[in-house]
Amino acid sequence: MAQGKSDPNYKIAAENKRARYDYAIDDDIECGIILEGSEVKSLRLGGANIAESYAAVEDGELWLVNAYIAPYKQAKTFGHEERRRRKLLVSRKELSNLWNQTQRKGMTLVPLVLYFNHKGMAKIKIGIAKGKKLHDKRDSSAKRDWGRQKQRLLKQG
Repeated sequence: MAQGKSDPNYKIAAENKRARYDYAIDDDIECGIILEGSEVKSLRLGGANIAESYAAVEDGELWLVNAYIAPYKQAKTFGHEERRRRKLLVSRKELSNLWNQTQRKGMTLVPLVLYFNHKGMAKIKIGIAKGKKLHDKRDSSAKRDWGRQKQRLLKQG
């Protein structure tokens, strides 16, 4: 959903750019996220990092672990803990599917992008992924380089 310019409410708060390099992403799923007020205000200012975080299914619930949301300076008394575990909201069917993917098939749940949707609600896109080996990373970078070279040749010719 690339509505960045046309929709004033749509805003990317944090993006994990290394995820597609380190993981082969099979599928992705949009989740709601439970946040405190100071966390939402900090996200609107762009103070977040999801690069070294991951999602996990524990005790029948989906959690975002190790995501950093910067402290909001104006929230003196009611601030938040920066790296606390945050609960993600998905349907029961999606949760059981995620549990099957991670436990039985050995997949990993990687956060791809944390954003505000067109309604202004904070959402996170989780990728169901498998870790790439070094040779896979080389293959994907070679394909990317060849694609760039092909575009240059088509532009010139």
